[in-house]
Amino acid sequence: MTKYFRANIHAMASYIPGEQPQRGTQIIKLNSNENPYPPSPKALAVLRNIDGEWLRRYPEPFGGEFRLAASKVLEIPSDWLIVGNGSDEVLNLVMRACTEPGRKVVYPMPTYVLYRTLSEMQAAEIVEIPYSEDYRLPLEQLVAANGCVTFIASPNSPSGHIVPTDELRKLASQLSGVLVIDEAYVDFAEENALALVKEYENVILIRTLSKGYSLAGLRLGFGVANPNLLQGLFKVKDSYNIDAIACAVATAAITDQDYKNACTAKIKASRAKLATDLKQLNFRVWDSQTNFLLVQPHGSCSTWGDPKTLTGTLREDALRASTAVTPLEETPRPYCLTALPTQGNAEYLYQKLKEQGILIRYFKQPGLDDKLRITVGTDEQNQTLVQALSDLLETGD
Repeated sequence: MTKYFRANIHAMASYIPGEQPQRGTQIIKLNSNENPYPPSPKALAVLRNIDGEWLRRYPEPFGGEFRLAASKVLEIPSDWLIVGNGSDEVLNLVMRACTEPGRKVVYPMPTYVLYRTLSEMQAAEIVEIPYSEDYRLPLEQLVAANGCVTFIASPNSPSGHIVPTDELRKLASQLSGVLVIDEAYVDFAEENALALVKEYENVILIRTLSKGYSLAGLRLGFGVANPNLLQGLFKVKDSYNIDAIACAVATAAITDQDYKNACTAKIKASRAKLATDLKQLNFRVWDSQTNFLLVQPHGSCSTWGDPKTLTGTLREDALRASTAVTPLEETPRPYCLTALPTQGNAEYLYQKLKEQGILIRYFKQPGLDDKLRITVGTDEQNQTLVQALSDLLETGD
């Protein structure tokens, strides 16, 4: 069957999302960064009152109702917005419009793995620049790579850190290509980069209603950019990419800022409590401006490699990590070549929690295989998780 595929499609690996249990399964699901609270009551009211006529007719092709509502919330003209079937579609539109085989797509790592998938689909040349241990933006390397598209997730997944707006401004001013700032988690952050789209015509901001608005199952996201940049994206979008129901429900959700802000405040408070509880279990916990935490069990180590076997930037990162002392540690932590599946190891904890009906995210890839990503749930869910981890670390079972 592979004879029917383009060579780059045959060679690429499929995007692998977080595990999705069957509907009705009794699972504490903390692996896909979904909001633990229901959508806005106003959004649910729209859903309950769907007119069958909406289903018979094609939808308005540009999501005009939602664009108008979002423009009022963001205080930006509606023609500066493009709506997609989830923010992933808007990312895809950027790639369709701006890349071609052999052109460079650049982003720091680790980050959202879909960037690589979209790049491979377009047969683009991929330039991945490793973040340092403290996740500082590798500004000079990103500029030097000179990509036709540069992706920056801010806040970033899986690290949870945010890139300061001043750093993004420096990057935008020095790039000749398009800078995509993916703000999927911005509702949980202390700052955003919206001002940059007015300052630089090569910047597009990507947002979603999946996280802050509890609409991951609906699939609606949007981009914000200079209309001159959006022209190209409108040319390559599907004719009716936003269904009428999604547009109406999302419009109601984004206008209910009071409800969204109340849920966000609860998640931020729960995030702080969960971080404190995990630190008491001797986890290393990275600061987060998202609805999840990146954590490292004490004693778990990465397969990124022995510093003596590496060169260049990777060697510098490994050396830095091998001598780093966190507030939780009295001696430098090891940076070993393999992490065995024993008690306290990241993969071990992931598997044991899964057996108990608690799903968190484990990434079996260099630099992340000693860490876990945990979505912030309700306080009750978080407490169940913490107790399960405490029991595992104490007894191993």
